[in-house]
Amino acid sequence: MDIILLERVSKLGQMGDVVSVKEGYARNFLIPTGKALRASDANKARFEEQKAQLEARNLETKKEAEDLAGRLDGQQFIVIRSASDSGALYGSVTTRDAADAATADGFSIDKKQVALINPIKELGLHSVAVKLHPEVEVEIKLNVARSQEEAELQASGKSIQELAAEEEAAAEFEIAELFDDIGAAGMDEDDDPRGAAPADNAEGSDPIED
Repeated sequence: MDIILLERVSKLGQMGDVVSVKEGYARNFLIPTGKALRASDANKARFEEQKAQLEARNLETKKEAEDLAGRLDGQQFIVIRSASDSGALYGSVTTRDAADAATADGFSIDKKQVALINPIKELGLHSVAVKLHPEVEVEIKLNVARSQEEAELQASGKSIQELAAEEEAAAEFEIAELFDDIGAAGMDEDDDPRGAAPADNAEGSDPIED
């Protein structure tokens, strides 16, 4: 199907371009969202009449997107999820979760603006693209962790594997310390500082005379 683009669409073209796309893509997405019109003679004439208005609106929305991009780009947002010791999530983090996390921190974005190819299914730091405008895109990071404390450690650059290794080493150290304390206590009980007590009436000893 031939359509007229009413705004820049990634991998298709610029505003005003007439391009061919699959009919389902046009009917289910491009036309309903106001990104394109069917390329009929009437719609071509309609576009030419509204071109100046469309360009002005595009510049306005682009400027708003650029203002937001300056504050949003590079931001990191924490998403708390349950996960196994290996870091696999019990569930996944979706575009809605990303949008909700950013919105909770004061950045109003829609899940449709989040470009997440596949849901996130592991703990850690994940880079995610956010398309604020057809010509404005930024990158944010989602810090997916099991707790606020774990998120802070991940933000400092430690991976879930490193954190697990540190926890295991700490546990082994505590066990070793416990056994050392137990061993030291046993040695203290065996070591009587008074020495061996003399035996009463030991064989061969002389009786005490009055």
